[in-house]
Amino acid sequence: MQAKYISYQDTASFSKLALDYIDDQLQLKDFYSYRPELEGLKSAVENRAETGDRNILVYVLQKQYASLTPNKSVLKNIELLASKDTFTITTGHQLNLFTGPLYFIYKIVSAINLARELKIAQPDKNFVPVYWMATEDHDFEEINHVNVDEKNISWLQSTNGATGRMSTKTVAAAVTAYKGYLGISKNGKHLAKMIEEAYLHHDNLADATRFLVNELFQKYGLVIINADDRQLKAEFLDIMLADITKQNSARTIEDTSKKLEDLGYKSQVNGRDINFFYLIDNLRERLIFKEERYLVNHTDISFSKEELENELQNYPERFSPNVVMRPLYQEVILPNIAYIGGGAEVAYWMQLKANFDFYKVPFPVLLLRNSALLIDRRSAQNLFNLGFKLEDVFLPTETLKNNWVRNNTDATLSLADEMRAITSIFEQIKLSSYKIDKTLSVSADTALTKTEHLITNLEKKLFRAEKRKHKTALTQIENVKKRLFPNGTLQERTMNLAPMYVNYGEDFLSTLIESFDPLGGDFTLLLP
Repeated sequence: MQAKYISYQDTASFSKLALDYIDDQLQLKDFYSYRPELEGLKSAVENRAETGDRNILVYVLQKQYASLTPNKSVLKNIELLASKDTFTITTGHQLNLFTGPLYFIYKIVSAINLARELKIAQPDKNFVPVYWMATEDHDFEEINHVNVDEKNISWLQSTNGATGRMSTKTVAAAVTAYKGYLGISKNGKHLAKMIEEAYLHHDNLADATRFLVNELFQKYGLVIINADDRQLKAEFLDIMLADITKQNSARTIEDTSKKLEDLGYKSQVNGRDINFFYLIDNLRERLIFKEERYLVNHTDISFSKEELENELQNYPERFSPNVVMRPLYQEVILPNIAYIGGGAEVAYWMQLKANFDFYKVPFPVLLLRNSALLIDRRSAQNLFNLGFKLEDVFLPTETLKNNWVRNNTDATLSLADEMRAITSIFEQIKLSSYKIDKTLSVSADTALTKTEHLITNLEKKLFRAEKRKHKTALTQIENVKKRLFPNGTLQERTMNLAPMYVNYGEDFLSTLIESFDPLGGDFTLLLP
């Protein structure tokens, strides 16, 4: 495959905050610590204080990998985490069925490539790419389906607990449907085997996801962590107790969010008075402080302050951070220097900067994950035949159609010259009217406005009439846009890995590794 790069701005697909962050706009300086560039990352390494127990981290990871036989590079990276010269590059995501949308894959590749690039820049240090599984998330409806060629495959199951703990006993029907799409080609059968082994031979969704992601990326040394663990939670105990009882994060996040909103940016997350859940099997419910007691929402469970402290001390694993406290937990237990996420993630991490400062936890470098559009041969050929450049495909469908018509017609579709002539005539009429009666000049202006409106409508009718003559070409434009932007959005936000793997196999992932530059600041176009 070949790669071509265009600016994120030219895609018209990213938020103002993400673009302003890439462009190093001064108004965002207070909401992060280091720039997403080699010098910023070097500073993050130099200033990274130890926050967690590395030996516990290594022990937990080795325990979690005990049932797998991963590549030696994975085991080596886990061992390296015991060294103070080793740092992590982390990305996180929900446990989407069959990896979910393509951008999940792109996140991981971005982390792998950044770790490689930093090792070259700082050979005396070690950098480990990490995928943080969002095993404690409880929004199953967000992750229980996948789109393959406009067909929705869903896993039907009811749950109220952490998705990582969910049993996979009921996933067989979804696996069968997915395998049906993959077909009998060599690549399809290979991915089908991985899917079947992951989901039908592991008891819960966390283990299934770990197996599948490990199969896809183990040769690149990716380390996968499930932070739903008693020993890891124990390292976060002091902050959990302080934040639940004193509600510090609620204040700091609210203040920061208001500052960002005052600058014209939209808040991505909203903190609560208590930003933790109570977590046991089949239950993950918010903690609420009411009438001097800590209540578990929708249950009869409650604690006095003393009982809460005892519960935290004895069962730290029963307390689960929500979306605004999870990043803090991550940075406590990992020696992390960079977090890679999408535009919305970068935005909500910026809302958390003051909270990190309050708890004196190092704030990582924020990097926008790599984004890509794979343009199949048919679509690329259509674009070239129609006279467009590849990057033109990001223009709205109607704009592409209008541009094509203008470039491929002998008819005069613009009445601009005629309108200028009419305007000149009306200026003369206005002058003559003014000489007769000063108030008549207003009437002349009104008549001109009405005429301009009539001419504009006539121009639109001429254009529509001409477009009807070019139905074939305009239909081709519509079809290319539909193929490359399913549901009218970026390919990576809806399309699954399946068609890419069926068509290109392991070469697809290798191409991403070769093509993505996490520090490049550009959008990637891929051509077979």
